[in-house]
Amino acid sequence: MNGRIALVTGAGGGIGTAVARLLAEQGATVVGVDLDRDRLSATVEKLTADGLPVQGRPVDVTSSAEVEAVVAAVEGESGPIDYLVNAAGVLRLAEAGQLSDEDWNATFAVNNTGVFYMSRAVVNRMIPRRRGALVTVVSNAAGTARTQMSAYAASKAAATAFTKCLGLEVARHNIRCNLVAPGSTDTPMLHGMHTDGAAVAASVAGNPAAYRTGIPLGKVARPQDVAHAVRFLLSDEAAHVTMHTLTVDGGATLGAPT
Repeated sequence: MNGRIALVTGAGGGIGTAVARLLAEQGATVVGVDLDRDRLSATVEKLTADGLPVQGRPVDVTSSAEVEAVVAAVEGESGPIDYLVNAAGVLRLAEAGQLSDEDWNATFAVNNTGVFYMSRAVVNRMIPRRRGALVTVVSNAAGTARTQMSAYAASKAAATAFTKCLGLEVARHNIRCNLVAPGSTDTPMLHGMHTDGAAVAASVAGNPAAYRTGIPLGKVARPQDVAHAVRFLLSDEAAHVTMHTLTVDGGATLGAPT
C-alpha cells in the first residue's frame, strides 16, 4: 500500500480509527473524516505522534456538498484516492413501532445515504483512472433479524445492496467494491447498548429470549480484527474479489449469508 491514498469515514473512533491506523502502518497516506471534530483531532494527533501519515478533515457525510468538497480537496492536495472505506455509522435502538421519524431518518442518512454520497464522489474520480477499491463496513444484522435494531439493520442491508450494485457497474473499470460485516465489536457503539457495563459478556452469552445466539468463538471482535478484513479486501491480495461480503462475527450468525 506504499504511496496509496486512502479515505476513511468514521475515522474518529472505533472501527474507523483501527482501519486508519492499519492502512497507515501498511504505507498508505490516510485521510480520515468524521463529523465529531474533537474526536477526529484527538485520533489524528495520536496516530501522527506514532509517526503515521494520517490527516483529518471534519465532514458531515450526510451532506452531498460537504462530501464533494472534501473529495475534491483531497484529490487536489494529496493525490488521486486509491481506497475508500465507508466506516461511519450510527445506531438508534428501539422496537420498530417506537422509532421516531428522526431515529429512522438519521440512521439512514449516515449508514446509507452517506455511503452513497461518498462512494459516488470517489468512484466517479476512479473511473477515468481505471483503478481503485472500496470497502463498506456494514453489519451481520444486515442479514439476520435483531430486536430493537430494525432501522440499523435495514440501513445496513440497503448499504450492502447499494455497494454490490455499484461493484457490478464499475467492475468494467477495474474498480472493486466489497463489504465487511462485523458482529459485536469492542467499540463505543457496543458499550452504548448496555448501560450496566455488561456489553461484552452479554454479547458473548447471547439472549435466547430475543432469539439472539451468542458468539461461538467466545469473544467479541476487536476493532483491529475488522480492520484486517478491510485491509485484505482493499489490497492486491484480493485483486479478483468484488461484490463480496466478509463476515467478521466470531460465528454469531452461524455462517448465514449476510
